[in-house]
Amino acid sequence: MRDAVSVARDLLGKKLVCRDGMSETSGIIVEVEAYAGREDAACHSYKRKGPSEKHRTNVMFGPGGYAYVYLIYGMYNCFNVVANAPGEPEAVLVRALEPRDGVPLMERRRKTRNVKKLCSGPGKLCMALGITRASYGADLCVSGALFITDGEPISGDRISATPRINVDYAGEAALLPYRFILRDSEFLST
Repeated sequence: MRDAVSVARDLLGKKLVCRDGMSETSGIIVEVEAYAGREDAACHSYKRKGPSEKHRTNVMFGPGGYAYVYLIYGMYNCFNVVANAPGEPEAVLVRALEPRDGVPLMERRRKTRNVKKLCSGPGKLCMALGITRASYGADLCVSGALFITDGEPISGDRISATPRINVDYAGEAALLPYRFILRDSEFLST
């Protein structure tokens, strides 16, 4: 198993696919943030000893490759990829996608025709693709309702690392360069 920082960089260029009945929406991952477990003050598993009854981070304590979906601000879902080995609770937040399949459906869900803004934030991309907390714990390595597959090869010179967004509460951890973006993308979060 690999740590969240390594997984985050490697997710850039991959394709996130969500199937809902007869429809399919997808996008190329262009922006992510790594959350490095118990020692990372910005991570949901910070200082947690392990899973506990019905706690939202329980899936993070299992093996990598599963979906961690949670609600933020009481209204937006955020999609994460669990990373690392069981007992090492790390995850990668997918912050933005370049829309690919099902764009008309995404536009209806988001009530906008601005393709560059459809998936330009973690809540926006969940709304556009139809990702809900029902996907919590989904195996992302198996072609099912929600999964990640090969997308486009990305050369290292297209990737930039910056501090994460909106984690000022995390003190020094807020300065860690754990946000990875495709520098030339027009679809980054706003």
